[in-house]
Amino acid sequence: MSAATPPETSPFADPAGTWNGRFSRPDYLFGTAPNEWLVEHASVWQPGDRVLCVADGEGRNSVWLAKRGLLIDAFDISEVGVDKARRLAAEQGVEVNFSVTDVDGFAWPREAYDGVAAIFVQFAHPALRERMFNRIVQSLKLGGTLVLQGYTPHQLDYGTGGPPFATHMYTRQLLREAFEDELEITTLREYDAVVNEGEGHSGRSALIGMVGRRR
Repeated sequence: MSAATPPETSPFADPAGTWNGRFSRPDYLFGTAPNEWLVEHASVWQPGDRVLCVADGEGRNSVWLAKRGLLIDAFDISEVGVDKARRLAAEQGVEVNFSVTDVDGFAWPREAYDGVAAIFVQFAHPALRERMFNRIVQSLKLGGTLVLQGYTPHQLDYGTGGPPFATHMYTRQLLREAFEDELEITTLREYDAVVNEGEGHSGRSALIGMVGRRR
């Protein structure tokens, strides 16, 4: 396994511009179907619950959750991605409160959400990731639940999605250290699976998933 060493800032000189370019295509880079880990664990939330989707891209996860009767806030750094997400929501006949912003620019209301979905937010470098994880926890109500999925460092061997930086990947230890003081971690699993999420995530992948409830 080998990987480049990124700076403690974004690996992109222009993150918004980079993602706008990646999303400037007629189809959806990661498809329109929801993430399988999210589908498997979305029953932790009930219709009417308020849920935040972090870095939601073109809207596949937020729109699917809204169709389940959840009240969804979602944000992404890419204006192009959010425009496509709004179009997808309109096509599916649901409402989602979308915002164009990055992790540091989002308001992160305290103890406001019954749930947070953080799916493949792997382009957050370690310092940004720490801030993001802290804000996720603080935004959850007591009893609110985080559903998270990412790649482990073994993903670098597969090269089927995510950035080429080991420091951006998740491990059991990293997630426990980040969350176990504030969350009851009910599920934490590393596994390999074939992922078919558009062109962006395609092929055998080294995955880790977590579900945690705020105490």
